Amino acid sequence: MRYMRTGSLKRLFSIKRRSFESDIGKQKSDSPEEDNNEASNIFPGTEPFKRPTWKCFSFEQIFVATNGFCSENMVGKGGYAEVYRGTLGDGEAIAVKRLTKESTDERKEKDFLTEIGTLAHVCHPNVSSLLGCCIDNGLYLVFQFSSRGSVASVLHDENLPAMDWKTRYKIAVGIAKGLHYLHDGCPRRIIHRDIKASNVLLTSDYEPQISDFGLAKWLPSQWTHHSITPIEGTFGHLAPEYFMHGVVDEKTDVFAFGVLLLELISGKKPVDASHQSLHSWAKPILNQGEIEKLVDPRLGGAYEDAQLDRLAFAASLCIRAPSTWRPTISQVPNYSYAAFLQLVEY
Repeated sequence: MRYMRTGSLKRLFSIKRRSFESDIGKQKSDSPEEDNNEASNIFPGTEPFKRPTWKCFSFEQIFVATNGFCSENMVGKGGYAEVYRGTLGDGEAIAVKRLTKESTDERKEKDFLTEIGTLAHVCHPNVSSLLGCCIDNGLYLVFQFSSRGSVASVLHDENLPAMDWKTRYKIAVGIAKGLHYLHDGCPRRIIHRDIKASNVLLTSDYEPQISDFGLAKWLPSQWTHHSITPIEGTFGHLAPEYFMHGVVDEKTDVFAFGVLLLELISGKKPVDASHQSLHSWAKPILNQGEIEKLVDPRLGGAYEDAQLDRLAFAASLCIRAPSTWRPTISQVPNYSYAAFLQLVEY
C-alpha cells in the first residue's frame, strides 16, 4: 500500500472518543463549538460535533460475522468494493465494505483510504456511522447496518409499493441536515462529490444517512474551491462547473442535492432510457410553474401542497447552472414557489 502504511492506519483507529426550516446566511465563526451550536438552531435535530468512536476489528471477527463473506450476505457491489451484511457476537447488525482483490488500481486504494480518513472524523445522525475497520488480509470498513437499503433501492424498486410522500419529505430534510453538517458543522469542510440516491442509506425508520465517501474532499477554510482531475462522479448529478472545469466546492454537492430532490418528487431516475437528464427534463416545468407535473403519478395525488412547493423551489435553486446563483445548503429557503416565479420573470 503506497498511500498509507499499516502503522499509520493503526494510529488513526487508535484515537478515542474525542433544513428547509430557515432561510439565513450563516457566517462561520472562529470557534467550531459556536458554529455547531448555531447549526443546531438552524437545523433542528442537528447536534454539535461529537468525536466519533471506532475500533480495529480482527479479520476473524468480520469473517465470522459475515459467514465467511458468503454470497447470500452480499448487499452491494461497486467499482472497487463489495458490501456484506453481518452480525457481531453481541447481536449488532453490521455492514462490512471490503476492497475487492481484483481492485489493483492504486487510485481505488487511495479512494478507500480517503473514505476511512473522512469518516473517522464525522459524527451525525444523517451521515453513515463508521464503527471501525480491519486491516488484516485486506482493507475493510465496518458500518452500522442500514436495514432499509438505499433510497434508490426503495424508491425505484417496481416490486415495492410506492414510497409515500411523508417518507420522501423526511428523507429530503434529513439529507439537507447531513449536508449542512458536512459543509458547515465539521471541524473541516467536507465536499462529498457523489451525492445520489444510491449513496443515501435508510435506517429502519427511514432516517437517511449519507454514505460512500470514496470521492470526498477536504477543503481548507481559506480555499474557496478545489480544482480536480480526473473528473469522477455520476452522470446526471454532476454540476456544470465540475464536469467542464473540474471546480469543486460546496455548490457541487448542492447541485447534486437538487437533482436528488427532483428524484424524490418525481420518482424518476436521474437519467432516463433516452439518456435525458432529470434536471433538464424538470427545468421547463419548473419555469412554467406547473410543479404538479413533476409529481410521481404513483402517489395518486397524496402529497402536501406546501411541502411540494418547498421542495420544488429548493430544487429549482439548487440546479441552477452558474454555481454563484445556487444557495449554500444552509441558505436553501423556505419560501413559496411563487417567489421563484417572480425571480424567473425578473
